[in-house]
Amino acid sequence: MTDSEQSKFIISSAVAANGLLDKAQDEGGSSAEMELRRVMVPAESHGSRLDRALAGIVPEFSRNYLQQLIEAGVVQLGGLAVTKTSTKVKAGDELTIELRPTPQSQAFKPEAMALEIVFEDPYLLVINKPAGLVVHPAPGNWSGTLLNGLLAYDPHASFLPRAGIVHRLDKDTSGLMVVARQRKVMDQLVDLIAARNVHREYIALAHGAWQGARTRQVDAAIGRDPRNRLRMAVVDLEKNSGKAASTVVSLLQSGERHCLVKCKLHTGRTHQIRVHMAFLGHPLVSDGLYGGAVAGGLNRQALHACRLAFEHPVTGAMLEFRSQPPADLQAAIVDLGLIYNQTS
Repeated sequence: MTDSEQSKFIISSAVAANGLLDKAQDEGGSSAEMELRRVMVPAESHGSRLDRALAGIVPEFSRNYLQQLIEAGVVQLGGLAVTKTSTKVKAGDELTIELRPTPQSQAFKPEAMALEIVFEDPYLLVINKPAGLVVHPAPGNWSGTLLNGLLAYDPHASFLPRAGIVHRLDKDTSGLMVVARQRKVMDQLVDLIAARNVHREYIALAHGAWQGARTRQVDAAIGRDPRNRLRMAVVDLEKNSGKAASTVVSLLQSGERHCLVKCKLHTGRTHQIRVHMAFLGHPLVSDGLYGGAVAGGLNRQALHACRLAFEHPVTGAMLEFRSQPPADLQAAIVDLGLIYNQTS
């Protein structure tokens, strides 16, 4: 089965016998159009659980939603209904899924937007993301995201999970990102990131005069804050769930009330730099979620991904990209009495 056949929607007039899919209705209360989609398990999903394989094959629907479909009996494997999410699949297996549109699935639509592309070849893109741009659709941001822009820029992105996005920046963090344009390259980039062979550096403006050594390595696990589920926090892995996280923070300049630092990621946890800087007692300027008061006229957290370096997964060439802080961050640095040396 070709990629185009896999992605083709086959509209069915059948109505689900149970009430699960009836919950997916439009705002007027009428039932949403049901789709009968037939797909084939790709080689990279051989031996995977059914729910995990489906999440990769049909990325516009959440894994939780797909698990509900399996349990409701509206997913067929080789023509037979399967109700266990843990069922193992093989490469070449044919799956048939009854789907109803959800806000998440409808979010995977092309939307033309201006993208600052600093590097492009047939295999990958490097993008300089502006502050304020959400990377991936999520509740409250089902449109106008980088993913929507990528789908408009390259039609082939629709065949890739998450349109080729392999790592993310927070909405209000600016700077460099790499995006895959082929599935094999996407897997290779994910492996490079996991092996810590993608070098990512950030410029951060923080509260407080710097204390101690000019370079500090923070090895502190990060997990969901048990007191506030909207935040992440440094956690004790013996008491709370979380993952190891490592950041190297180097001082660029310190004033009486603020400091400018460079942060090098060795892992990529959610809000890692913001959490580790707050843990050090230096919350980022204008990062209200982690205790950073507004300052310097900046209305977003003072964080910019300034350097990205890695070995090209196909050509083997060493690639390095740099991005200067945008105007709002540079103005805040000056306003707070600090100087950013662009050669740092």
